[in-house]
Amino acid sequence: MNKAIRIKKNGGPETMELTDMPLGKPGAGEVCLNQKAIGLNFIDVYYRTGQYKQLLPAGLGSEAAGIVEAVGPDVTDVKVGDRVAYAGGPPGAYAQRRIIAASLLVKLPDTVSFETAAAVMLQGLTVQYLFRRTYKIKPGDTILFHAAAGGVGLLACQWAKASGVKMIGTVGNAAKAELAKANGCAYVVNTMEESFVERVEEITNGHGVPVVYDSIGRETFFDSLNCLSPMGMMVSFGSSSGPVPDFNLNELSSRGSLFVTRPSLMHYTAARADLDEMAADLFAMIERRKINVQINQRYALADAGQAHRDLEARKTTGSSILLP
Repeated sequence: MNKAIRIKKNGGPETMELTDMPLGKPGAGEVCLNQKAIGLNFIDVYYRTGQYKQLLPAGLGSEAAGIVEAVGPDVTDVKVGDRVAYAGGPPGAYAQRRIIAASLLVKLPDTVSFETAAAVMLQGLTVQYLFRRTYKIKPGDTILFHAAAGGVGLLACQWAKASGVKMIGTVGNAAKAELAKANGCAYVVNTMEESFVERVEEITNGHGVPVVYDSIGRETFFDSLNCLSPMGMMVSFGSSSGPVPDFNLNELSSRGSLFVTRPSLMHYTAARADLDEMAADLFAMIERRKINVQINQRYALADAGQAHRDLEARKTTGSSILLP
């Protein structure tokens, strides 16, 4: 029988149950995937708590890597035995096996392991679109990136350094500050000890930064706006501290005609050609050793509840995965 994590109601980690899930045959355009490693991301918490809505009962999880076991009709891009990975689509990755649309899958190079792929797909593709498309960073830029010691943050530290960009990263303690520095973050701000607004002003000689990447949300949003140079861009791509409060658009004009965007990976990867190009760019960065995927936490699938507790308590660093 196929084991999977399911929730019957929204709530805390205790709502997650390891259950036996029957698995049918893949339909048209679908495959059956034997999952070898599963990614853990804060978006999973949003679905569990109900901040992001879905019909219940339901599964959790947005990314994994494994081997194609069976294919349904009209599947031409992958075949049985292919090593593949995915990020996105309907939640349900917390499982030993799952039926999934072949259109979501990308083939893995032999040099990228299942664990690396599961840990990097969502986070790595996020950094790719943030840096390559949402705001195109360029050599010589100085940028602000919150939660620099998290999974996305550590990849961003390395990607920024490889791109000739000086990254100002915020963290919550001294240990995380050292981790961000070790991964190439040019300036690290421990927000438990100092104001990131003041540090940005000091580092940029009062000019501010052209872009802020913020996955924290409520706690940092307005201070982040204060870090931007005129006509700078605020990229709000998460809300780990809670949703951004409603605000008047005059908040943007009064600070220098600022831009704000709330991007989502699903929109950037909606077109197959874009998904393939983004994944190829990410895998190339890994193969050229421009970025090193750090899996600092591994949990059994049955321990997904503890994984969520650690994630919400900000006890994790780098990437975390579940092992079926």
